[in-house]
Amino acid sequence: QVQLVESGGGLVQPGGSLRLSCAASGSIFSINAMGWYRQAPGKQRELVAVITTVGSTRDALSVKGRFTVSRDNAKNTVYLQMNSLKPEDTAVYYCNSDINGRGYWGQGTQVIVSS
Repeated sequence: QVQLVESGGGLVQPGGSLRLSCAASGSIFSINAMGWYRQAPGKQRELVAVITTVGSTRDALSVKGRFTVSRDNAKNTVYLQMNSLKPEDTAVYYCNSDINGRGYWGQGTQVIVSS
């Protein structure tokens, strides 16, 4: 059984920062891409950032220069450092990973950007 567990969400003021973490556990033989998606109320889930096993990244235009995705392969963990947060970043953030050849989702962590 493979599991992705996210942490680090919460309430933050505009301009603030948060760091999300997502740890994969279970019977893991290989992990390829790891990344983050988000879903705001009434909107479709969208890609935020993804990182490959060798560290290549792809970010959504809306977060370029503000969010940074990284990973620790030894810990099977992916991170999302979010700086200069805006109210429009408010969403549930989901971790996604290609593990053992299939995709897995985390349970989601809420991020609220509000004064």
